[in-house]
Amino acid sequence: MKHLLNFLLLFTVVSVCQAQKVKPSLNLTKGNTYYHVTTANSAMVQSINGQENKIDLTISGKMAFKVLDKTDTVYKMEVTYEWLTMKVGMAGNTIDIDSKKNDPNDIPSSIMAAITNKPFNITLTKSGKVISVENMDKIIAGVFDGFTQIDATKKEQLKAQFSQSFGPDAFRGSIEIATAIYPDKAVAKNDKWTVNTMLSAPVKANVQMNYELTDILGDSYQIHGEGTMNTDKNAKPMVVNGLSISYNLNGTTITDIKADKTTGWISEVKSKQAMKGDMQIPDGPSVPGGMTIPMTFATDILVSNK
Repeated sequence: MKHLLNFLLLFTVVSVCQAQKVKPSLNLTKGNTYYHVTTANSAMVQSINGQENKIDLTISGKMAFKVLDKTDTVYKMEVTYEWLTMKVGMAGNTIDIDSKKNDPNDIPSSIMAAITNKPFNITLTKSGKVISVENMDKIIAGVFDGFTQIDATKKEQLKAQFSQSFGPDAFRGSIEIATAIYPDKAVAKNDKWTVNTMLSAPVKANVQMNYELTDILGDSYQIHGEGTMNTDKNAKPMVVNGLSISYNLNGTTITDIKADKTTGWISEVKSKQAMKGDMQIPDGPSVPGGMTIPMTFATDILVSNK
């Protein structure tokens, strides 16, 4: 009987420990700077008149987040892009854009360089949601205004495309992949919760993620996420090279996250996204009768804190 009681007591203690709840969230220090280094590799395949058109896109960058102020629920932060690169491969050709190049004749790289080290501000909740992005539009407008050698019409097209990839909405979606991951209540190991976010690049899409706290280690939380992605049917068409384009895509995303237990800042994110559907171009002078182009996206994203 004594051994049975000891076993039951041990079992109870173990069960309590296993069910111990934690409240993962951001716990950043005012004055400190935190980093994201992100690489996103996308492979897109379009089917045009029976021919496959493949486009490979890689965007990489390092961002610094300095905590200017904090309250019980939000952080005021100053953010800068320290460097940015973009590589586009299409039809056997490669375009290599790099903010670290020092070549005044390379206009795309010079534009990329001009946006680096220019601080803008965000408000971030403790659960990782981006409430606001300030001054980014002004920075982008100022950058393009400085390139007087670019034709005005072409400049507006480039500015619009650049904003689609690096503007406030695109920034919010790309950051929330690695920050808007936390539950609104305490959870135990193997507990699950749902987070809804919005992506703006490469297309505007609603993302519903189901996260699970898979493990609690000495210095980190291990979080696994699986979810769905669907383009926003109410989104305005994107304008690319003067063409109005609407997207009808849906897909899935799987992500594994390691977050620091003390600060809540991510140490690593590995994410895979897959979408398929079509893009639609309406009837117009450039495309008489309009066109529907079947397409697929496959994107791998890696985020680290250094």
